[in-house]
Amino acid sequence: MQIRTRQNVAAALAGIAMVGLAGCSGSGSTATERSEAPSDSTESQDSSASAEYQDGEYTAEGSYVSPGGPESVTVTLTLEDSTITALEVTGSGGTPNAKKFQGEFIEGIDEIAVGKNIDELDVSRVAGSSLTSGGFNNALEQIRADAS
Repeated sequence: MQIRTRQNVAAALAGIAMVGLAGCSGSGSTATERSEAPSDSTESQDSSASAEYQDGEYTAEGSYVSPGGPESVTVTLTLEDSTITALEVTGSGGTPNAKKFQGEFIEGIDEIAVGKNIDELDVSRVAGSSLTSGGFNNALEQIRADAS
């Protein structure tokens, strides 16, 4: 009986882990995911340590891995005095799920990023999409390096 209990516990834990991963990958309820306030999706860093960046338009691709495989987003932004004044994000959308979450991310990112100092922007979740945020942050790191 003790072996069967351990097997049941192991199966239950595996199920919980899969549900948790599904929530991160975007296969959970979009109504719940959309209820996150945009203010929760950025974290400010110490602005006194901000670097100086050259004004201009920059483009970079940020990649990430989703349950459906590798994905990427291309980020094009305009910097003026280290502030993002314009932003365009396009996704690779290799799977229907990726297209859906990249689309929702793209719809919500302008509100969060435009008007912010590039050093103060660290996106963790936008419109329920946490994985796309990782690709966006990767692209931002490349842009910071290019603009320095």
